[in-house]
Amino acid sequence: MGRRSEPRKDARVPVRIFGTDSTGSVFSQKAITVNVSRNGVELAGVQSHLALDEIIGLTYGNNKVHFRVKWVGAPGTAKAGHVGLLNISPEKPLWDFPLDPASPDYYEPGSFEHRKTPRYRCQNSIEIHVQNGASFWGTLADLSIGGCYVEMPIPIEPGTRVSLAIWFGQDKARAEGEVAHRTPGFGLGIRFTQISDQDLDLIRAFLGKLTPFAKKTLAGTAKRGGI
Repeated sequence: MGRRSEPRKDARVPVRIFGTDSTGSVFSQKAITVNVSRNGVELAGVQSHLALDEIIGLTYGNNKVHFRVKWVGAPGTAKAGHVGLLNISPEKPLWDFPLDPASPDYYEPGSFEHRKTPRYRCQNSIEIHVQNGASFWGTLADLSIGGCYVEMPIPIEPGTRVSLAIWFGQDKARAEGEVAHRTPGFGLGIRFTQISDQDLDLIRAFLGKLTPFAKKTLAGTAKRGGI
């Protein structure tokens, strides 16, 4: 279990969460908070199956903020039905009660899903070419050596094969990928399926200058080789 360094406030208030679950289905349901902070919240009573790194919406009263799924409680444990969410817009007002000042939160209780590569927040431009289809421009919200999350309003169905070009100043890295999940109106998560050594090194060099979301690094998932 990780070490929590951000003060949390025990609070049980009703909220509503909405978005796309791990199967690609749109959901909207009520939940209850367990504890909250400026940067995150733990919820209980979550029936939808959520994927790690999925972006979902949360409403409390008249306020609405978007969160990234950070951990999911394992079935059959005391944390079943619980999820931990990271606020991706902490500057927006949400709660109507006072909270302690923000600091990093590294707490990740026994979740049953673990991302294999850490994600890094960034805002690079990306070209997405759908195989036998149209081409789109988007903006990266985060990037890893195994995939990325792209902010774009145009939905692309999960499972769609895409060719990517990620810009780093005057350079760009190319990769083949597959849409892993999508959040209607916000964007989509893409898993890299093939990338050359040269392009992977370009991504690694860029990520080496950033601070990752995750604390632990495991083996990458991209298949090395020419595109």
